[in-house]
Amino acid sequence: MSRYDLLIKNGTLVLPYVGEVRADLATRDGTIAAIGTDLLASEAEEVLDAAGRLVFPGAVDAHYHLGIYRPLAVDAAEETRSSLVGGATTVLSYFRTGQHYLNRTGPYAEILPEVLAAVSGHAWTDFGFHLAPMDTRQVGEVASLVDEHGIASFKYYMFYKGFNLSADSRDAKAFTMSDEYDLGHLYQIMEAVAAAGRDSGRRVSLSLHCEQAELMRLFIDRVRAAGDPQTLKAYSDARPPLTERVAIGEATTLAGATGCPVNLLHLSSAEALAAASAARSGLDLRTEVTLHHLCLNYEELSGLGAKVNPPIRSAADTEALWAGVLSGAVDWVASDHACCLEEHKGDELWPALPGFGGTGLLYPVLVSEGMHRRGLAPHRVAELVSANPARAYGLWPRKGSLLVGHDADITVVDPDLEQEVTTELLLSGQDHCPFAGRKVRGWPVATILRGRVAYRDGAVVGSPRGEFVKR
Repeated sequence: MSRYDLLIKNGTLVLPYVGEVRADLATRDGTIAAIGTDLLASEAEEVLDAAGRLVFPGAVDAHYHLGIYRPLAVDAAEETRSSLVGGATTVLSYFRTGQHYLNRTGPYAEILPEVLAAVSGHAWTDFGFHLAPMDTRQVGEVASLVDEHGIASFKYYMFYKGFNLSADSRDAKAFTMSDEYDLGHLYQIMEAVAAAGRDSGRRVSLSLHCEQAELMRLFIDRVRAAGDPQTLKAYSDARPPLTERVAIGEATTLAGATGCPVNLLHLSSAEALAAASAARSGLDLRTEVTLHHLCLNYEELSGLGAKVNPPIRSAADTEALWAGVLSGAVDWVASDHACCLEEHKGDELWPALPGFGGTGLLYPVLVSEGMHRRGLAPHRVAELVSANPARAYGLWPRKGSLLVGHDADITVVDPDLEQEVTTELLLSGQDHCPFAGRKVRGWPVATILRGRVAYRDGAVVGSPRGEFVKR
């Protein structure tokens, strides 16, 4: 019997918070078993030569949407397959009751087991869920969700108190299927999340989609009155960065009053990032940006395929966000992956469904645009897409590290492999991609989940074996 299941030889290990080191890495029984300078190939069942390549911890794609527009099982099978392309071995998906997803409400004690059953057996990556308490009864479940189900993070969507997902209806109660979804409800959630964290001794946090609904109403009315242009710039004008800044002020004020740890999601603009940075003092506050807000702008895109919430912004905003990545003002980068087919976009701005996929580009974009183009060190790339989200969401060091004794979740990246982005390359069920046509340099050539190769040289290997991870 071999000493090791898999041996990765001759690569450069990328160690978050440490740096890069030339070493071999071996796995056994799903965990990292050894790291050394000359581990013997004869002692391993399988050997992967990583000469000239970077060996990263598997990415933790911390912002994801399974089942928002399609059945959970279908999305799990097709979209986590795409995650392997981008080097992600764990996805943390948002889930809520109301319209979309399962299109109903009720207690999470009943709904969460149904969600887990639908995804289990179909996911190519390990997976977890952030849950959104949409009504008062669900707020009362926070403690039990933490203690009994290993849910360590929750969510509040600030613009849902005035709009639906596409922002083409103001019948918010019909959309959320909740009682009162306002700042009072947010305050109650923060109280419950803070108490659960104190009682458990862990970081239990609330993630926030920050856009202010009353200001959105005003600006949407103005855009529509001006002729209702069907462009991504019009959508940004209707939900301008000011709505983010004001919502961040509201949310962080309540976080300070309740002692609730918060994560500010998908900051899309220079204004939002500045507001988040100014609010950090005295708070447990983490910040996230997405691949699309880093790389896409409304000046270069046509059509509505890239409609997303918050909107795609200007080229100046993308550069401001990259500056935040380089300075450390941004804690992690995620995809906000939501498979949305072209038929659901159409050519009318307001009914077009928001969101699109990007998980297959997580390591490629950070290596290409961050490391090659802007000088980001490889270990900082690993921190941004793996270690930092793992720490924030209760997964570290099991996930997000290359430490002996922990899950052998690994991606081997060829830093010089250049490919043009296509929908076919990303292995997603989505039939369009706003990143299509871009040349990206630095792609995973192997993605390993708990010690077994799951993706190699452009194709998945074996069958889905992702598991739910309690946090």
